[in-house]
Amino acid sequence: MPLFWLSLAFLSGILLAASLPLAKGDWLIALGAALPGLLLVWWLRRKRSRPLHETTVEPSPQGANRLRQWYRSLRSRLPLPWWALLLALLAGAARFSLALPDWDDPRFIAYYNDRPQAYLLEGVIVQPPEERDLYTQARIAVERIADVEGGAFQPAEGLVLARLPPGGDWRYGDRLQVEGRLQTPPEFEDFSYRDYLARSGVHTLMPQAEARLLRRGQGNPLKAAIFAFKDRSLRLLHRLFPDPEAALLAGILLGVESGIPQPVRQAFNDTGTAHIIAISGFNIAVLAGLFSWLFTRLFDRWRGAALSLLAIAIYTLLVGADAAVVRAAIMGGLALIAVQVGRRQNGLNSLAFVGAVMAFFNPHLLWDVGFQLSFAATLGLVLYAQPFTDFVVGIAGRFLPGERAQRLGGWVGAYFLFTVAAQLTTLPVIVYHFKRLSIVSLVANPVILPAQPAVMVMGGLAVLGGWVAFPIGQVIAYLAWPFVDFTIRGVEWFAAWPGGAMQLGSVSLVVVVLFYLVLFLLTLGWPRASGRLAALRPGVALTALGVCTLLVWRAVLTAPDGRLHLYLLEVSASGRSGEAVLVQTPSGRYLLLGGGPSANALSDALGRRLPLFQRRLDWLVIASNQDDQLTALPRMLERYPAQNAWLAATELEGYNGRLVREALAEVRLPQVVAQAGQALDLGDGAALRLIAAGESGGAFLLEWKDFRVLLPLGLDAGLLEQLQADASLGPLTAVLLAGGGDGLLNPPSWIEKLRPQVILISVAAGDRNGRPSPETLQALRGLPLLRTDLHGWIHLSTNGEQMWVEVERK
Repeated sequence: MPLFWLSLAFLSGILLAASLPLAKGDWLIALGAALPGLLLVWWLRRKRSRPLHETTVEPSPQGANRLRQWYRSLRSRLPLPWWALLLALLAGAARFSLALPDWDDPRFIAYYNDRPQAYLLEGVIVQPPEERDLYTQARIAVERIADVEGGAFQPAEGLVLARLPPGGDWRYGDRLQVEGRLQTPPEFEDFSYRDYLARSGVHTLMPQAEARLLRRGQGNPLKAAIFAFKDRSLRLLHRLFPDPEAALLAGILLGVESGIPQPVRQAFNDTGTAHIIAISGFNIAVLAGLFSWLFTRLFDRWRGAALSLLAIAIYTLLVGADAAVVRAAIMGGLALIAVQVGRRQNGLNSLAFVGAVMAFFNPHLLWDVGFQLSFAATLGLVLYAQPFTDFVVGIAGRFLPGERAQRLGGWVGAYFLFTVAAQLTTLPVIVYHFKRLSIVSLVANPVILPAQPAVMVMGGLAVLGGWVAFPIGQVIAYLAWPFVDFTIRGVEWFAAWPGGAMQLGSVSLVVVVLFYLVLFLLTLGWPRASGRLAALRPGVALTALGVCTLLVWRAVLTAPDGRLHLYLLEVSASGRSGEAVLVQTPSGRYLLLGGGPSANALSDALGRRLPLFQRRLDWLVIASNQDDQLTALPRMLERYPAQNAWLAATELEGYNGRLVREALAEVRLPQVVAQAGQALDLGDGAALRLIAAGESGGAFLLEWKDFRVLLPLGLDAGLLEQLQADASLGPLTAVLLAGGGDGLLNPPSWIEKLRPQVILISVAAGDRNGRPSPETLQALRGLPLLRTDLHGWIHLSTNGEQMWVEVERK
């Protein structure tokens, strides 16, 4: 396999250059010197091999004969001539040296890192910006730089990762002028953010940037069209599906993972199923095997493979066709071809060559975790997928007729063995980088993966149908939702297993190398692959019945039950606290009070509770003008339209206030300015009453028969005085302490006066302001207290006479 060994030598040269601290030009000099030297050796060998007339050959000394014999023995064992391997090795080392940046060049943007002054940059956004809860992250190709103090613009080049204020309308191809200080990306105790960004060519970070749009449409037109399609598809997904299903599909179909809530992401990590949402070779390779099994069931072997490759190509374009996705698609397609051909040599040759070509264009890829997982997963499928399937067929053949054994082997291979093969070779990479071993993954993957073709195909069809006509996409989305919901609920269920994930700490690289050496030594003795994949008839009727059952149960669980429900949602993020209260009336109407600082967390919480077939709010109550209560609302209004808005906070100032006003105007939402004493009639005698209003917002009282809950989301010092003087509050069932349990807004005398049955606090874990205050906790000692940082979401339900309490975490 000459191509395999040359590629392997080239990759080894890259690793060698990275480990030896030589100057940038030394490897180029070595390569330049090796070429004429090797040509000279070749010429001398040819000259020596010619017959010499009338020449007496003297016998060689014994030591020279032994050296010649050793050289011939070594040459016979090498897969290629030593000079070819040496050239490939030096070529890899030289290519890595050329990829190193020149830190002393004033034209290189990292030259200006970590200086005290701020700079003014001009450049173009080269990737779609990522919207986070607290900022928008944009990757900018810099063209010019100037000192903010008034210096002239100078030519510059390189990539800068700029963090812009959230909510801006930034797009791929925008030419911006950004201002801020430039920093070298930090290194943490267990993770090097600097190395992570360097692998994609980013050596400079602007953590607090102010931007001004200069011109649009400065990027590649084809990329711009793909990214525009991707952005519109993302918005369409959130209209078709609730969260967290929409967020998961955005990660699977579009490669947009920023909207996936952290608890959901952690559940996927703990169960070893994160490859489902991370577009990598593992994901595509396993799905390619499943698609191949499906299409070869409907068509012949090679047409099925061709249709599988076409599905991978369409999927690659749909998710944006960036470099990481293209790499994963190439690896996944390569694994599929190798399985179809059934020859390890062809698969290994192609895999090594593709890896070398990718590393030629970006030598830093060898340290990229995504590339390592893609490479390892594809290697596992190339080496083990078919032998594992043949082994199962052989065992089944002892008890079943030949045709049934083939069918069973094909089914087990598609839904279980492909995953085992990929996991076998990716396990060391996962353990080394993430320091975690998921024991439950061997059970979770075979259960979760069979639903993934339906998730991808039907989810993609829902998006494409929505492009044609929204009702078409919505119908398909209803059919796709059970598969997506099964994926999330199944992963969360497996993640709850005790001892499902083991934290291992640091794992030595020597252990990883030894694992692969032992694995490949055992592989050399494995029998050669033979046979073909067989198809097992799908249980279409059973699948349809399961879909209908899940849809019916979702509708039943969210249908009105004659009770009043209050959900205190967990919407905090990154140490920022906020409040969001969802109320479901006895007749099934929905009200949202507040919003919180995290759009992703709020969207996830609403998506889990609103009816699947009617994802809207009857009323949005803007109870406070504080930033931490407004940040999530603009994006929430895009995904969950409200019929009406009740504004207790009318002075919506500041950046987030402006975004909320613009969002309300864009959706043309009817707005009612609330005044103290007004009430919303919730039906069946229930009401939400505004009992006090001030500059910051208002305090509300939710009432139904004997059930009374105080919700002072907009409480300030002035409103606190009003409420303390109000003798009509009377006995309360529950109270939500304002400001995350802030001591100034919740004095002990106020808590003593209220004396509710349940006290609620919405606060972030590790709140950046140290809430709840120690004096508040002291005043609450001995009282029934529920906190979102400890208990997660909190659910109160009542029939007006009795109350039931449910929390996410005991």
